[in-house]
Amino acid sequence: MALIQLYHLILLCLLLPFSAYADNPIGYYCANPFNAGGTQARINTVLSDIVAHASIGGFATSSSGRAPATTIYGLAQCRADVSSQDCSACLQDAAKALPAACPHQADARIWYDYCFLRYDDENFIGESDTGYSLILYNVENVTGDGDAFDAAVGEVMRKARAAAVAPGSGGLGRETTGFSPYVTIYGLAQCTRDIGELACGQCTASAVERFADFCVHRKGCRVLYSSCIVRYEIYPFFFPIDSRRSSSSGSNSIKSEDEVGSYSMVILSP
Repeated sequence: MALIQLYHLILLCLLLPFSAYADNPIGYYCANPFNAGGTQARINTVLSDIVAHASIGGFATSSSGRAPATTIYGLAQCRADVSSQDCSACLQDAAKALPAACPHQADARIWYDYCFLRYDDENFIGESDTGYSLILYNVENVTGDGDAFDAAVGEVMRKARAAAVAPGSGGLGRETTGFSPYVTIYGLAQCTRDIGELACGQCTASAVERFADFCVHRKGCRVLYSSCIVRYEIYPFFFPIDSRRSSSSGSNSIKSEDEVGSYSMVILSP
Protein backbone atom coordinates (compact mmCIF):
# COMPACT_ATOMS: atom_id res chain seq x y z
CA MET A 1 0.00 0.00 0.00
CA ALA A 2 2.81 2.42 0.84
CA LEU A 3 4.37 1.83 -2.57
CA ILE A 4 1.08 2.59 -4.32
CA GLN A 5 0.65 5.77 -2.29
CA LEU A 6 4.19 6.81 -3.18
CA TYR A 7 3.46 6.30 -6.87
CA HIS A 8 0.42 8.57 -6.55
CA LEU A 9 2.45 11.30 -4.88
CA ILE A 10 5.16 11.17 -7.51
CA LEU A 11 2.75 11.12 -10.44
CA LEU A 12 0.42 13.95 -9.48
CA CYS A 13 2.61 16.33 -11.48
CA LEU A 14 2.28 14.12 -14.56
CA LEU A 15 -1.50 14.32 -14.91
CA LEU A 16 -2.17 15.43 -18.46
CA PRO A 17 -5.25 16.25 -20.55
CA PHE A 18 -6.22 13.57 -23.06
CA SER A 19 -7.45 14.15 -26.58
CA ALA A 20 -9.86 11.46 -27.70
CA TYR A 21 -9.45 11.82 -31.43
CA ALA A 22 -8.07 8.76 -33.20
CA ASP A 23 -5.69 10.78 -35.41
CA ASN A 24 -3.80 12.32 -32.50
CA PRO A 25 -1.04 10.49 -30.61
CA ILE A 26 -1.94 9.45 -27.09
CA GLY A 27 1.64 9.60 -25.86
CA TYR A 28 5.23 8.67 -26.60
CA TYR A 29 8.44 7.51 -24.91
CA CYS A 30 12.02 8.51 -25.76
CA ALA A 31 15.35 7.18 -24.45
CA ASN A 32 18.93 6.24 -25.40
CA PRO A 33 20.44 9.34 -27.06
CA PHE A 34 22.74 8.77 -30.03
CA ASN A 35 25.11 10.88 -32.10
CA ALA A 36 26.06 8.58 -34.98
CA GLY A 37 24.56 9.58 -38.29
CA GLY A 38 24.29 5.99 -39.41
CA THR A 39 21.83 5.29 -36.60
CA GLN A 40 19.28 7.69 -38.02
CA ALA A 41 19.66 6.09 -41.45
CA ARG A 42 18.95 2.67 -39.94
CA ILE A 43 15.93 4.07 -38.09
CA ASN A 44 14.59 5.45 -41.35
CA THR A 45 15.10 2.09 -43.06
CA VAL A 46 13.27 0.23 -40.30
CA LEU A 47 10.40 2.71 -40.25
CA SER A 48 9.92 2.46 -43.99
CA ASP A 49 9.92 -1.34 -43.82
CA ILE A 50 7.53 -1.82 -40.91
CA VAL A 51 5.05 0.78 -42.13
CA ALA A 52 4.92 -0.79 -45.59
CA HIS A 53 4.38 -4.33 -44.29
CA ALA A 54 2.13 -3.54 -41.33
CA SER A 55 -0.12 -1.42 -43.53
CA ILE A 56 -0.95 -4.63 -45.39
CA GLY A 57 -1.02 -7.23 -42.62
CA GLY A 58 -1.60 -5.12 -39.51
CA PHE A 59 1.71 -6.13 -37.93
CA ALA A 60 5.40 -6.15 -38.84
CA THR A 61 8.85 -6.32 -37.32
CA SER A 62 12.15 -5.42 -38.94
CA SER A 63 15.79 -4.69 -38.22
CA SER A 64 18.62 -2.85 -39.91
CA GLY A 65 22.33 -3.19 -39.16
CA ARG A 66 25.17 -5.66 -39.62
CA ALA A 67 26.24 -6.03 -35.99
CA PRO A 68 24.22 -6.25 -32.77
CA ALA A 69 25.84 -3.09 -31.43
CA THR A 70 24.66 -1.02 -34.39
CA THR A 71 21.35 -2.69 -35.23
CA ILE A 72 17.98 -0.94 -34.95
CA TYR A 73 14.90 -3.10 -34.33
CA GLY A 74 11.37 -1.99 -35.09
CA LEU A 75 7.77 -3.08 -34.58
CA ALA A 76 4.48 -1.71 -35.87
CA GLN A 77 1.00 -2.96 -35.12
CA CYS A 78 -2.52 -1.72 -35.70
CA ARG A 79 -5.50 -2.48 -33.55
CA ALA A 80 -6.81 -5.60 -35.23
CA ASP A 81 -10.38 -4.34 -35.61
CA VAL A 82 -9.57 -1.24 -37.70
CA SER A 83 -9.64 -1.13 -41.49
CA SER A 84 -6.49 -1.44 -43.57
CA GLN A 85 -7.00 2.15 -44.73
CA ASP A 86 -7.17 3.48 -41.16
CA CYS A 87 -4.25 1.25 -40.20
CA SER A 88 -2.07 2.59 -43.00
CA ALA A 89 -2.98 6.21 -42.25
CA CYS A 90 -2.21 5.76 -38.56
CA LEU A 91 1.15 4.13 -39.18
CA GLN A 92 2.21 6.78 -41.67
CA ASP A 93 1.35 9.49 -39.15
CA ALA A 94 3.24 7.61 -36.43
CA ALA A 95 6.35 7.17 -38.58
CA LYS A 96 6.47 10.92 -39.20
CA ALA A 97 5.65 11.97 -35.65
CA LEU A 98 7.93 9.65 -33.69
CA PRO A 99 11.38 10.77 -34.96
CA ALA A 100 10.23 14.38 -34.55
CA ALA A 101 9.05 13.75 -30.99
CA CYS A 102 12.21 11.79 -30.10
CA PRO A 103 15.07 13.36 -32.10
CA HIS A 104 18.37 11.51 -31.77
CA GLN A 105 16.82 8.91 -29.44
CA ALA A 106 17.39 5.26 -30.30
CA ASP A 107 14.55 3.94 -28.11
CA ALA A 108 11.29 5.54 -29.21
CA ARG A 109 7.65 4.49 -28.94
CA ILE A 110 4.35 6.12 -29.86
CA TRP A 111 0.79 5.15 -29.09
CA TYR A 112 -2.27 6.09 -31.12
CA ASP A 113 -5.85 4.94 -30.77
CA TYR A 114 -5.51 2.77 -33.87
CA CYS A 115 -1.83 1.81 -33.90
CA PHE A 116 1.45 1.47 -32.00
CA LEU A 117 4.99 1.89 -33.35
CA ARG A 118 8.40 1.57 -31.75
CA TYR A 119 12.09 1.17 -32.53
CA ASP A 120 15.10 0.47 -30.32
CA ASP A 121 18.82 -0.26 -30.49
CA GLU A 122 18.23 -3.29 -28.24
CA ASN A 123 16.38 -6.34 -29.51
CA PHE A 124 12.99 -6.28 -27.80
CA ILE A 125 11.13 -8.44 -30.32
CA GLY A 126 9.51 -11.45 -28.69
CA GLU A 127 10.01 -10.04 -25.18
CA SER A 128 7.04 -8.89 -23.12
CA ASP A 129 7.50 -5.28 -21.96
CA THR A 130 5.40 -3.83 -19.14
CA GLY A 131 8.02 -1.48 -17.75
CA TYR A 132 6.60 1.80 -19.06
CA SER A 133 2.88 2.50 -19.07
CA LEU A 134 0.35 5.17 -19.93
CA ILE A 135 -2.86 5.10 -17.90
CA LEU A 136 -5.82 7.17 -19.03
CA TYR A 137 -8.97 7.44 -16.96
CA ASN A 138 -12.25 9.26 -17.33
CA VAL A 139 -12.45 12.01 -14.71
CA GLU A 140 -16.13 11.23 -14.11
CA ASN A 141 -17.41 8.40 -11.93
CA VAL A 142 -20.36 6.22 -12.82
CA THR A 143 -23.65 6.99 -11.15
CA GLY A 144 -25.30 4.39 -8.96
CA ASP A 145 -23.57 1.31 -7.57
CA GLY A 146 -19.89 1.85 -8.38
CA ASP A 147 -18.79 -1.44 -6.84
CA ALA A 148 -21.23 -3.40 -8.99
CA PHE A 149 -20.01 -1.49 -12.04
CA ASP A 150 -16.38 -2.33 -11.28
CA ALA A 151 -17.33 -6.00 -10.85
CA ALA A 152 -19.00 -5.93 -14.27
CA VAL A 153 -15.91 -4.28 -15.76
CA GLY A 154 -13.79 -7.05 -14.27
CA GLU A 155 -15.93 -9.73 -15.91
CA VAL A 156 -15.90 -7.94 -19.28
CA MET A 157 -12.13 -7.65 -19.16
CA ARG A 158 -11.73 -11.28 -18.10
CA LYS A 159 -13.59 -12.37 -21.23
CA ALA A 160 -11.74 -9.90 -23.45
CA ARG A 161 -8.40 -11.13 -22.12
CA ALA A 162 -9.40 -14.75 -22.72
CA ALA A 163 -10.42 -13.91 -26.29
CA ALA A 164 -7.09 -12.17 -26.90
CA VAL A 165 -5.11 -15.36 -26.24
CA ALA A 166 -7.48 -17.65 -28.17
CA PRO A 167 -6.02 -19.29 -31.31
CA GLY A 168 -6.66 -17.25 -34.42
CA SER A 169 -7.52 -14.08 -32.51
CA GLY A 170 -4.49 -12.14 -33.71
CA GLY A 171 -3.99 -11.07 -30.12
CA LEU A 172 -7.29 -9.14 -30.01
CA GLY A 173 -10.18 -9.69 -27.63
CA ARG A 174 -13.43 -7.71 -27.45
CA GLU A 175 -16.41 -8.06 -25.15
CA THR A 176 -19.58 -6.17 -24.26
CA THR A 177 -22.15 -6.49 -21.50
CA GLY A 178 -25.30 -4.66 -20.55
CA PHE A 179 -24.79 -3.26 -17.07
CA SER A 180 -28.19 -1.58 -16.97
CA PRO A 181 -30.95 -0.75 -19.49
CA TYR A 182 -29.04 2.45 -20.26
CA VAL A 183 -25.39 1.49 -19.76
CA THR A 184 -23.34 -0.94 -21.86
CA ILE A 185 -19.73 -1.72 -20.97
CA TYR A 186 -17.30 -2.27 -23.86
CA GLY A 187 -13.97 -3.96 -23.19
CA LEU A 188 -10.89 -4.61 -25.35
CA ALA A 189 -7.57 -6.34 -24.82
CA GLN A 190 -4.78 -6.65 -27.38
CA CYS A 191 -1.20 -7.89 -27.37
CA THR A 192 1.53 -7.31 -29.89
CA ARG A 193 1.83 -10.36 -32.11
CA ASP A 194 5.49 -10.99 -31.37
CA ILE A 195 4.74 -12.41 -27.89
CA GLY A 196 3.19 -15.79 -27.14
CA GLU A 197 -0.14 -16.64 -25.54
CA LEU A 198 1.28 -17.04 -22.02
CA ALA A 199 3.13 -13.72 -22.18
CA CYS A 200 0.03 -12.07 -23.62
CA GLY A 201 -2.10 -13.35 -20.76
CA GLN A 202 0.41 -12.15 -18.20
CA CYS A 203 0.73 -8.74 -19.85
CA THR A 204 -3.01 -8.08 -19.97
CA ALA A 205 -3.44 -9.37 -16.41
CA SER A 206 -0.81 -6.91 -15.20
CA ALA A 207 -2.53 -4.09 -17.11
CA VAL A 208 -5.99 -4.87 -15.70
CA GLU A 209 -4.52 -4.91 -12.18
CA ARG A 210 -3.79 -1.20 -12.66
CA PHE A 211 -7.54 -0.51 -12.75
CA ALA A 212 -7.71 -0.97 -8.98
CA ASP A 213 -5.12 1.78 -8.49
CA PHE A 214 -6.45 4.40 -10.90
CA CYS A 215 -9.84 3.46 -12.36
CA VAL A 216 -12.17 2.62 -9.46
CA HIS A 217 -15.76 3.62 -10.37
CA ARG A 218 -14.50 5.48 -13.46
CA LYS A 219 -16.67 5.62 -16.59
CA GLY A 220 -13.70 4.57 -18.71
CA CYS A 221 -10.06 3.61 -18.41
CA ARG A 222 -7.19 2.21 -20.44
CA VAL A 223 -3.69 0.99 -19.70
CA LEU A 224 -1.12 0.98 -22.49
CA TYR A 225 2.07 -1.03 -22.24
CA SER A 226 4.56 -1.60 -25.05
CA SER A 227 3.39 -5.22 -25.42
CA CYS A 228 -0.34 -4.97 -24.68
CA ILE A 229 -3.25 -2.66 -24.08
CA VAL A 230 -6.50 -3.01 -22.13
CA ARG A 231 -9.45 -0.64 -22.22
CA TYR A 232 -13.08 -0.31 -21.19
CA GLU A 233 -15.64 2.42 -21.91
CA ILE A 234 -19.40 2.92 -21.70
CA TYR A 235 -19.59 3.92 -25.38
CA PRO A 236 -18.67 1.95 -28.54
CA PHE A 237 -15.00 2.46 -29.40
CA PHE A 238 -14.13 -0.65 -31.39
CA PHE A 239 -15.33 -2.19 -34.63
CA PRO A 240 -17.76 -3.55 -35.66
CA ILE A 241 -19.94 -0.82 -34.23
CA ASP A 242 -22.53 -2.01 -31.70
CA SER A 243 -25.71 -2.01 -33.83
CA ARG A 244 -27.91 -1.74 -30.74
CA ARG A 245 -26.15 1.43 -29.57
CA SER A 246 -25.95 2.88 -33.09
CA SER A 247 -29.66 2.34 -33.68
CA SER A 248 -30.65 3.93 -30.40
CA SER A 249 -28.42 6.95 -30.92
CA GLY A 250 -29.22 7.34 -34.62
CA SER A 251 -25.52 7.54 -35.48
CA ASN A 252 -22.95 5.33 -37.18
CA SER A 253 -20.07 7.05 -35.41
CA ILE A 254 -17.68 4.92 -33.41
CA LYS A 255 -17.93 7.50 -30.62
CA SER A 256 -18.98 11.08 -29.98
CA GLU A 257 -17.38 13.89 -27.97
CA ASP A 258 -20.27 14.16 -25.51
CA GLU A 259 -19.95 10.46 -24.69
CA VAL A 260 -16.17 10.47 -24.41
CA GLY A 261 -15.90 13.17 -21.77
CA SER A 262 -12.64 14.34 -20.21
CA TYR A 263 -9.67 12.11 -19.44
CA SER A 264 -6.48 12.45 -17.44
CA MET A 265 -3.21 10.61 -17.98
CA VAL A 266 -0.77 9.05 -15.53
CA ILE A 267 2.69 7.93 -16.67
CA LEU A 268 4.48 5.12 -14.85
CA SER A 269 8.16 4.49 -15.50
CA PRO A 270 10.17 1.52 -14.19
